[in-house]
Amino acid sequence: MMLILNQALLTHLKRWQARFLLLFGLILSAPTWAHKASDSYLSLNVQGAAISGQWDIALRDIDFALGLDRDGNAEITWGELRARQTDLVAWAQERLSLQRGGACSLTLLSDQVDEHTDGQYAVLRISGNCPAASGPLDLNYRLLFDVDALHRGLLKLNLDGITQSAVLGPATGVQQFQGGQASRLAQFVQYFGEGIWHIWIGFDHILFLLSLLLPAVLVHEARRWRGVADFGTALREVLWVVTAFTAAHSITLTLAALRLVELPSRVVESAIAASVVLAALNNLMPVVERRRWMVAFAFGLIHGFGFASVLAELGLPQESLVLSLLGFNLGVEAGQLAIVAAFLPLAFWLRNSGFYRRGVFVGGSLLTLALALVWLLERLFDWKLISA
Repeated sequence: MMLILNQALLTHLKRWQARFLLLFGLILSAPTWAHKASDSYLSLNVQGAAISGQWDIALRDIDFALGLDRDGNAEITWGELRARQTDLVAWAQERLSLQRGGACSLTLLSDQVDEHTDGQYAVLRISGNCPAASGPLDLNYRLLFDVDALHRGLLKLNLDGITQSAVLGPATGVQQFQGGQASRLAQFVQYFGEGIWHIWIGFDHILFLLSLLLPAVLVHEARRWRGVADFGTALREVLWVVTAFTAAHSITLTLAALRLVELPSRVVESAIAASVVLAALNNLMPVVERRRWMVAFAFGLIHGFGFASVLAELGLPQESLVLSLLGFNLGVEAGQLAIVAAFLPLAFWLRNSGFYRRGVFVGGSLLTLALALVWLLERLFDWKLISA
């Protein structure tokens, strides 16, 4: 009898091992699943007709567009960048234009490299003049949109002494700015929308949340999963998880965005990947079966640093930062609630089916585990396992 049990257990483990290796192999051959949205940081000072400013563009993005890495060693040297400075300036200048009473003349100069939390950036100095010294300022930003729809330009604009901010994407790259305080509500609304967008393209954040939500419609008893008795039980579990995750990442999002606490980007991104690994593992080999909200809160603190990196890097003045932070945070919550609203009713309806328990719950957790392990290895060791 013991021999039969051991053989059955061995067969079961081999089956799970085969499934995992298959999923891991599929993920390694997938083209863009681990792609991280890129950002550039554009700071403009427009006083009357005079323009000055700075534009930080990631070396990895410049390499993607222009091919800086001549020797193919995955490291961009100052010599390689300097050799393409003329091309870099021409490429960037074609993708930014300003108007105030007509087209403004802009001069760009690439003269140094700066370090951000997510890597090295080329620094372009901006100077120029506009035909008019007053009136609205029209901005047209189109960097990388033709090759990367996830790219965002983070703008800090001082227009005649009034600081404003904006997130420039494919749909918001063309904007008009007025002097004064009238743009505050528009700024809040825009960052609210960006918060929603950020959670929807933040695949690691989504997979962590889904890993915690998958067992919400199930109960683990006698070493097996079965469906919960009623929708109210599942809803309460989900509300606890989402509330804990929200509270935790709101705390660290605020602390990091206000620069009260700072962590290296690689540490944060690696910890986020590790949280997804552990959440998926817990579904396959339950250790925390009750009070999953505590897991959500603990790792939500880490995810908050990931959400904050975009806002912290922009370096907005205190008043603008708080407004942007509030809109962005509320947008993230709205995005999460939309995911929950789409997931929970369907999961509850399917909870007692083999399709959900084996296909969605087990298969989804295996897929999440394999993908998160790839992310973890890439982020810890700066490897490139998934081709872009």
